[in-house]
Amino acid sequence: MPAFESAIGGIAWSIIETAGKAGKYVVQQGKGAYNDVQHEQRVLEASEAYIQHYLNRHCQIKIMPGLMKAPLDLNSIYTDVKLLDDRSVGRFAGIQELEEGFRAKGSRGFGAGEAERVRGIEVANRERYLTVLGGPGIGKSTFLRKIGLEALKREGDIQRECIPVFLELKKFKDKTVNIQQEIVKELDICKFPSTEALVESALGQGKLLVLFDGLDEVPVSNLNTVIERIEDFVDKHSQNSFVASCRVAAYRSSFRRFVDVTIAEFDDEQIEQFIYRWFGSQEDEELGIAEKYLALLNQPEHKATKELAQTPLLLTFLCLLYDRKQMLPSKRSTLYGQALDIILNEWSAQKRIDRDPIHERLNPDLEKILLAEIAYESFSQDQLFFSKETITDRIADFLSDTLENPKYLNADAVLTAIEVQQGILVERATDAYSFSHLTLQEYLTALHIVENQLEGNLVLEHLTDESWREVFLLTSGLMNNRASQLLIMMEQQAPDYIRPYEKVKALVQWAAVNRAGESKLYQRAAMLAIASVSDSVIVRSRASTSDSDIASTSDSASTIASAIVRSSNRAIARTSDSAIVIASVRTRAIASTISRASTISRAIASTRARASARAITSASDIAIASDSVNSHHFLNAQSMEAIADKLSDHKNVILESTTSSEKWRHRADQLQHIWLEALELDRDAITFSNEEAKALRSYLYATELLIRCKESAIRIPLSEWKALEARLLTI
Repeated sequence: MPAFESAIGGIAWSIIETAGKAGKYVVQQGKGAYNDVQHEQRVLEASEAYIQHYLNRHCQIKIMPGLMKAPLDLNSIYTDVKLLDDRSVGRFAGIQELEEGFRAKGSRGFGAGEAERVRGIEVANRERYLTVLGGPGIGKSTFLRKIGLEALKREGDIQRECIPVFLELKKFKDKTVNIQQEIVKELDICKFPSTEALVESALGQGKLLVLFDGLDEVPVSNLNTVIERIEDFVDKHSQNSFVASCRVAAYRSSFRRFVDVTIAEFDDEQIEQFIYRWFGSQEDEELGIAEKYLALLNQPEHKATKELAQTPLLLTFLCLLYDRKQMLPSKRSTLYGQALDIILNEWSAQKRIDRDPIHERLNPDLEKILLAEIAYESFSQDQLFFSKETITDRIADFLSDTLENPKYLNADAVLTAIEVQQGILVERATDAYSFSHLTLQEYLTALHIVENQLEGNLVLEHLTDESWREVFLLTSGLMNNRASQLLIMMEQQAPDYIRPYEKVKALVQWAAVNRAGESKLYQRAAMLAIASVSDSVIVRSRASTSDSDIASTSDSASTIASAIVRSSNRAIARTSDSAIVIASVRTRAIASTISRASTISRAIASTRARASARAITSASDIAIASDSVNSHHFLNAQSMEAIADKLSDHKNVILESTTSSEKWRHRADQLQHIWLEALELDRDAITFSNEEAKALRSYLYATELLIRCKESAIRIPLSEWKALEARLLTI
C-alpha cells in the first residue's frame, strides 16, 4: 500500500469534498452521532479499503489458468494501448480495395497499417465520453482497468478529480437494471458512510468515472434494455465521465454522446515493451531472457508466429510457453493449433458469457471443420477478403450438408456468433470479412488439406507459389507419420520445372559431380549457389530490361541454393566442408566486383574504383579460406590457389575514374574468365534465358521448401530421409 498513499489521499479528499458539499453525511448518520474528525477518519479508512479492493479485484491479471500459475500485477505488465479513430477503420472500402491494400503493404498483418495511432490513456484523459472497441483478446478490459487505476492516483494519467467505478456488464441479467444501485454496491463493499448519499452527491457534482466493461457480454435477451439504461443514465448525469468497451462485431449502434475509438493491434514497439515487462524480474534481467526471446521471435522462420503476438491474449500465450521452456515449440503446427483452441474454447469459457446457443450440435470441433473449409476455399481462390454473402453461403452449404433439420439455423446468426464470440472472422469493412490473422487462415487451410487428403493437389498446383509456403510447412506438421508422403510428392514434382531445359539440367548434373567421392546435398547446393551467382554476373553485363529480370531471378536462385546449404548441413564440423560453405557465400564478393566493373561508366568516382579493388582482395581471401578444400573437385586446393594467384595480379591495379567503359568491361571479362575457368565452366553453359533462369529458381525453391517441410514434420523415418536426400539436386 505505500505506493498508493498519495492515491488514498487523492480519492479520500474527492469523497470528503463531495460529501461536505452535499451536507448529507452527518444528517443521515444522526445528529451528534460522531464529529467531523471521526467522519473524515471513516472516509479515509473506506477509501483505503476501496483502493485495495480495486487493486485486488481489477488489477490482478490471470488468464489461461492451466498455463499461468499466479496472477500478474496490472501496473507491472501493462503495455501502452494505441487507439485508432473511426476514420482509420476504412468501413466503406471494397473487397478489391482491401486486397490491393493488403498486398501493397508487403506485410502479413491485416491491421490498419500506417493509420495514425494515438496513445490510449491520452485519449481517455481528454474525452469525457468514450467507447473503446476491439476484437477478442485485444485488451479492452485491461485498458478500462488501467484507466480506473490511473484515476485512483493523485498524480495519475487521468488528470481529473474523480472516483472510478468498474462495472462488469455481463452481470446485468435482470430486466430491471439500476445502474446507480450497482455503483452503490461497489462502494458499499468498503463501508463508506451513507453510501447512497455519497453516490447521489458524487453524481450531482460530476465526480464519478463509470467504466462499463463488456457491452458484448450482456445476455442477448437483455442487451437493448441495458443500452437504453446506460444512455438514460449518461443523459441524466452528464457532468460525470463514462467509458464503455465492446467487441467491434457486437457494436451495432453507437451511444449518442460517446466518441468511438478502436484498439489497434500491437506493433513491434508494443510487443517489445510487453515482453520486457513480462520478463522483468531481477533474475530474468540478469539472464537477458527478454532479449533472447525477442531475438528468437524476430527470426525469419518465426515471422508468422510473431503475427499472433499482435493480439495481447496470444502474446500472453506465447510468453507463457517461452517462460516454461525458454524456447518456442519446434513444430509450429502444434503451436498454432494450441492458439486456435484458446480462441475457440478456453477464452470464451473464461469470460463466462451467458449467450444463447446457436445450435447444440455446432460444437467447437465442428466449427473448426467449418472454418477450415472456408479458409481453404478462400485461399485456393487467392482471396484473403470475402463478402458477407459469400461466407454466409458457404456456412449455409456446410450446415445443410452436415446437420439434420438445419432449416431454422440461420447462417447470418452463425457468422455473427463466430465473429462476436471468437473473433476468428472479422468484418474489416462493411460486409467485407477476413480471418483475424493470416496465420490462422493458413493453419486452417492446412488442416482442411490434411483432413481431406488433398496433399497431391497442393503439390501439383502450389509448389512454387510462395504465398502457400506456410501452408506447406503446416501441412507437413499436421500429417504426422504421413509427412514423408508429402516430401516424396514434392521431390518427384521438382525436376519437372527444369526437364524441358537441357542447359539447366546440365548445370545440375555439373554440380552433382564429385570425383573425390560421394556428392553430398549441401555440396551440390553450394556449387549451384556459386554457379547461379556467376550466371547473374554474366547477364548483368548486358543492358536490356529482360536481362535485368534474369539477373534478379538468378540472384534469388543463388540465395535459395545458399539456404539449402545451410539447412541441409547445419552441423558442419570438418574444415574442408565448412570451406565449401564459405566459398558459396563469399563468392558474392567476386560477383559484386565483376558486376561493378561491367556497369561502371566514364563518370565513375575514384572511390568506386577503390571499392572495386577491395572486393578483389576479398576474392583472394576466399581462395585462402578455401585452401584446405579437397572434398569436391571444383573447389580443391589447386583450383583455389590458381584463383588466388591470378587475382593477386589484379588487386593492385586501380582503374582511374576517367577510364573508358570498354576498359572497365574488359576488366569484368578478365575476372569472369578467372572464376569460370576454376569452376570448369564456360560462359555459354551458365548464360540462361529468362525462362531457363526462372526454371532453375523454381527447381531450387521446391527443393529448399522440401527440406523446410522435413524440419516442420513431427516424424520422418531416417532411412526414408537418407534415400530421399540422396536424390535431391540430381537429375
